[in-house]
Amino acid sequence: MKLNKTILLLFIIPLLSFSAHKYYLSLTQINYKPASKSVQVIINVFMDDIEIALNKDNAIDLKLNTKKELKNNDVYFKTYLKENLQFKVDGVVKEFTYIGKEYEGDLVYFYLEIENINQLKSIEIKNNILVKHFPQQQNLTKCKLGDTNKTVLLTKEENSAKFKY
Repeated sequence: MKLNKTILLLFIIPLLSFSAHKYYLSLTQINYKPASKSVQVIINVFMDDIEIALNKDNAIDLKLNTKKELKNNDVYFKTYLKENLQFKVDGVVKEFTYIGKEYEGDLVYFYLEIENINQLKSIEIKNNILVKHFPQQQNLTKCKLGDTNKTVLLTKEENSAKFKY
């Protein structure tokens, strides 16, 4: 009987020493569309993380994807993204248009567009999404131009990247 307890403890103690680890990760996909002369951006973040950040920054209670969700939440999303994302196309700062958002599971997808881009030789991104509230946040960024794909992982310390084509 004592041997059974010892064996049981040997299995349980290691399991208890590992707590559930939360990952803080977003994905930003940048895609140049020559036909529409635009750069299309899709960003997905975990719903609970963006909700925490916006609630703290604005002293609100968004209640995303519920019946009590704030009706004007796009205003908060648009402002937050404008404050935490910056793009340069061929060395020139470009404003993006906030198209909207969509919920899927526990993710929020944001849709942005940079218009009137006749050609694209380089695009720079500065991404501070969620790093203020979650210092371990990582923002994976993928950029596609034609058949060329490039990927970089941005962090609080290294929050910008330049993609050259």
